[in-house]
Amino acid sequence: MKNKNGFSRRNFIRQTSLGLGAGIAGVTIPSCDTAVQNENSRLPREVTVAGIDLRGLWPDTTRESRIKRILQRMELVTGIKPDIICLPELFDTIWVSEQYKISEVAESEEIPGPVAQRIGEFAGKNNCYVVCPVYTKKGGYYFNSSLLIDRKGKIAGAYNKIHPVKTEIIPSGPTDDVGITPGALDQPAIETDFGKVGMQICYDANWIDGWENYKNKGAEIILFPSAFPGGRILNHYAERFGCYIISSTGQDARIIDMSGNDIDSSSTFVRYSWAKISLEKVNTCTWPTNEKIPEIFRKYGSRLEIKVRDNTSIITIASLDSGIKVKDIVSEFGLQTVDENIRSSEEAQVKYRLKND
Repeated sequence: MKNKNGFSRRNFIRQTSLGLGAGIAGVTIPSCDTAVQNENSRLPREVTVAGIDLRGLWPDTTRESRIKRILQRMELVTGIKPDIICLPELFDTIWVSEQYKISEVAESEEIPGPVAQRIGEFAGKNNCYVVCPVYTKKGGYYFNSSLLIDRKGKIAGAYNKIHPVKTEIIPSGPTDDVGITPGALDQPAIETDFGKVGMQICYDANWIDGWENYKNKGAEIILFPSAFPGGRILNHYAERFGCYIISSTGQDARIIDMSGNDIDSSSTFVRYSWAKISLEKVNTCTWPTNEKIPEIFRKYGSRLEIKVRDNTSIITIASLDSGIKVKDIVSEFGLQTVDENIRSSEEAQVKYRLKND
């Protein structure tokens, strides 16, 4: 059966299974019925995001094999016309048996090297941003980095892992001819044509400073390339800082809503995740939003999406109409965002805290 755009769900499933290997009975595949969407039905500030995981691609024999296979996996999400794709940490070298030296494979943060150039060709061909995590070098120092490749295949910005593990900093293996330098604590939020994004890498999840930095700089999406999955702490950060997180790891790929809930994740059968997300969305405090919901619905009806997140005591409000801004809804109905609540509480704490208790 085909939809009105000629997209065959059966062909998609068949092609996907061929690209990823045989699936298992009973596995549920995320629906692709919305893969091709009429432009007139787009949400306000809608962004189509995807994450690719490494499961099934390791161990591998050579870097060249890994790069080719990751590009093949990236091709599987091109049908949804992604705005941004996130790749896993050091995807071209991690869990590859071929011997290499960091100093030999490290690339420039400003001019695409061999790997970034190939990823850039994909980005340009598919009109999307791609997070390309590789070793980089600058001024005689080496970093575990994520390069943000823009829609034209150029480097839009770079993030250097702030908190590398000790064995990265102090060379410990046959290929570690140089140590990885920790990145500067003040990393920039990077401007895209849909908003500001930030990046964190793997072990960074154990420190809160990078996430706070991006919150202060207005990043709405955090890209998280990693070797390990990250787990529930990512859900906490998404809710705490009101941002979407796109994670791409050696184990899984997830898209986490700003409410802290998983929107999508990779599975045994499908080794990538994808979603259409709206940046015209806000977390509000349960009270007084809970009392105002009937009044809000009477005026705006289905032009808004309101979700009550009882386990986190927040209510998310998203605009489904390009003529409605969520900040105007907050102001009109006298609501309080979670950010405003925390900020006002901190101000009171500072004012009334005893110097010595």
